[in-house]
Amino acid sequence: MLNTTSHSIVLYDGVCGLCNRLNQFLLKRDHRDRLRFASLQSEFAQRVLRAHNLDASDLDTVYVVLNHGAADEEVLARSDAIIHAVQQLGGIWKTISVGKLLPRSLGNAIYNVVASNRYRVFGKSDSCMLPQPQHRQKFIEV
Repeated sequence: MLNTTSHSIVLYDGVCGLCNRLNQFLLKRDHRDRLRFASLQSEFAQRVLRAHNLDASDLDTVYVVLNHGAADEEVLARSDAIIHAVQQLGGIWKTISVGKLLPRSLGNAIYNVVASNRYRVFGKSDSCMLPQPQHRQKFIEV
């Protein structure tokens, strides 16, 4: 098993075209090796979400797990998760933190509109995306 305590773990819908595009975006720019990934359909994600009393069947939500396995483990959801994941890329991408200036309810409302239309606009796969060989070590339970 990977040491995931020091990495932010993105939990995403593995069959969602938009989610897979987000992952490709993050993978391409994660030069500081800060991110790990697991599909919401994985046993890993199911265990983490249940431990935080979150609905593991809610595939409309992107989560980011912070400090996995530590006493202060935390799970961010929706717009908070997206902002955190992009901030981890560093450089110009840290400017996404201005999104924290929006009320959480507004950020999540925008997130919910995109999430409810993502399959229609970006498509849906029959199975989870397989990572490219150079990125496999960043995926948990592939």
